[in-house]
Amino acid sequence: MTGTGTLSLDDLSLLLVWTAISIYSLAFIAYTIDLARRADAEVRAERVLVGASAAEGVPGEHRPGNVVVSPARRQRMLWSRIGTALTTLGFLFHLSGTVLRGISAERVPWANMYEFALTGTVLIVAVYLVVLWRYDLGFLGAFLVGLVVLLLGGATITFYVEVVPLMDPLKSVWLVIHVFVASLATALFAIACGLAATQLMQSRRERRVASSSEDAERLPGARFLTTLPTAEVLESLAYRFVIVGFVFWTFTLIAGAIWANDSWGRYWGFDTKEVWTFVIWVLYAGYIHARATRGWRGTRSAWLCIIGFITVLFNFTIVNMFFKGLHAYSGLT
Repeated sequence: MTGTGTLSLDDLSLLLVWTAISIYSLAFIAYTIDLARRADAEVRAERVLVGASAAEGVPGEHRPGNVVVSPARRQRMLWSRIGTALTTLGFLFHLSGTVLRGISAERVPWANMYEFALTGTVLIVAVYLVVLWRYDLGFLGAFLVGLVVLLLGGATITFYVEVVPLMDPLKSVWLVIHVFVASLATALFAIACGLAATQLMQSRRERRVASSSEDAERLPGARFLTTLPTAEVLESLAYRFVIVGFVFWTFTLIAGAIWANDSWGRYWGFDTKEVWTFVIWVLYAGYIHARATRGWRGTRSAWLCIIGFITVLFNFTIVNMFFKGLHAYSGLT
C-alpha cells in the first residue's frame, strides 16, 4: 500500500491475482463435481437407450469399456460448463493481474520466480481454454485448474517480491523471447502430463475390463473412466502436445545459448540451469522416440511424459532456489 492509503498498480495486481485464485478454486470444485456426476448420467442415459431398443424389438448392444454415444455425451455436463465459465472468469482476473504487474514494473512480467509463475500459469489456462474449442478436454479441468491453484497460490505466498529494477544481464530482447517461449512450452507439457496421467488410469481400467467378465460400470472406480476417451486416444493427444511443446523447448534451449553468448561471451558453460534445461530436452526427446518405438508405447511412455513435467517443475523451483549459478534471478533474498 502507498502512503496515501491508495492502491498502487502492484497492489492492485496482487489483489487481482488472489481474486483469480479464489475463482479458480471454485472452478476446481465445479470440475470435481462434474467428474463425480457425469459417469452416473452417462450410465443412466445408456440404460435408457438400451431399454428403448429392447422395447422396440431391437437388440440393445452393450459393450463393456466402450463409450456409447448418448444425449448425455453429446452435451457438456452442467457442472463442466460452470467450471469452464469460472475458469474463464478467473483467467480474465489472472491476465489483468499479470498485465498490471508488467505495467507497474515497466517491463515484461517474467523477470523473477513470482512473475514467471504468474505468466506460466496464465498460459496454462489460456492454452487449456483455447484447446477446449477443438477437443472435449473438460475432464482435465480438475487436474489443470487444481495445478494452477497450487502453483499460483504457492508462488504468490512464497515467491512474491516487490517490483525492482532488472539486473544488467536481463536487459535484453531475449528476456521477452526466451522466457515467454519457455513458459508456453511449460503450459503444453502440463496439459500433456494431465493426459498421460489419465492415460495410465484408463489403461489400468481397460486391462481390468479385458480380464473380467463383469460390466465395466460394475468394476470399482471404473464408472468415471467409462466417460473418457480410450487410453490410445489419450496417448495420441498427449503426444501431440509434447511435440509442439518440444519444438518450443528446443527454441528455448537455442535462444538461451545465444543470450548466454551475448551476456557472458560463451554459448554453453555447464551452469546448473543450462544443464537442467538440457536434461528436460533429453527427457522429452526420449519420450518422443519411445512413442515412435512400438515397444515403448503405452504405460512406459506415459510415465516418461509425467517424469518430464516433474523435471520441469523441479527446474523451476528447486534449481532456482537452492542451486547457485549465473541464472540466479529468482528475486528471492
